[in-house]
Amino acid sequence: MKIVRAKTAGFCFGVKRAVETVYKELQEEAGSGPRIYTYGPIIHNDEVVKDMEKRGVKVLRTEAELESLTEGTVIIRSHGVPEYIYKKMEEQGLTVIDATCPFVKKIHNIVQRESRAGSHIVIIGNPEHPEVQGIRGWAGDHVTVVQSEKDASDFVPNPGMKVCIVAQTTFNYNKFQDLVEIISEKSYDVSVLNTICSATKERQNEAGSIAEEVDAMIVIGDKHSSNTQKLFEICQKACKDTYYIQTLDDLDLNQLGSVETVGITAGASTPNNIIEEVQNNVRIIF
Repeated sequence: MKIVRAKTAGFCFGVKRAVETVYKELQEEAGSGPRIYTYGPIIHNDEVVKDMEKRGVKVLRTEAELESLTEGTVIIRSHGVPEYIYKKMEEQGLTVIDATCPFVKKIHNIVQRESRAGSHIVIIGNPEHPEVQGIRGWAGDHVTVVQSEKDASDFVPNPGMKVCIVAQTTFNYNKFQDLVEIISEKSYDVSVLNTICSATKERQNEAGSIAEEVDAMIVIGDKHSSNTQKLFEICQKACKDTYYIQTLDDLDLNQLGSVETVGITAGASTPNNIIEEVQNNVRIIF
């Protein structure tokens, strides 16, 4: 009986930085300062967000909630926000702390620069994901989000405009390459900037390799986490007995009773204590 835990499982740099930013601010204010808010859940993990809410942090889930504030400290989520949200916060006189992942912030700077230089921006990613919505908000008027082969096939570049392609940091690397190939056939002037986080690619590669070698695979992460969803898709292709759970409560340990090897990986927003709890309980049944 063997358990293989991915070395890359758990908090990535950007998530760790964002979470620590909130807890540091809570410690410094210690109940005496203005109320602390996050614009959107700071990361895609309900367990972490619930803990912050218990400590007094309020999540602003809509622009209307943001607009109702007259004071307080607002921490920008790790996924980033559109440019106009920054301006709105400044106009309202709020204290703003930017916890946007530096790798995401880099994409904001790229699309803003390339848009001003006259390029049509193509963002490869999920249009409903807050990171993509944030990137789009820095990309000017000529911007298209591409998620599928159909989207790529339907894309028609504006005549005479350069095309600049970027990616959601957690997008599947192989799928990104496939979509870039389709788009590149439509224009002679395409620049491709692979902005997929290197940690994401490493995590996906490791998860796929482990899944190929084990009898069952456990992927731990929030149901709204894009990078965890990608991990699950990759692992499921390599190992048919792959389970997507958020916490130990979601796992039926009886399903693992007859297997000899179990792999464990986790999304970039999954706290280490949850991973260890799952690993320890799987070890008990073995």
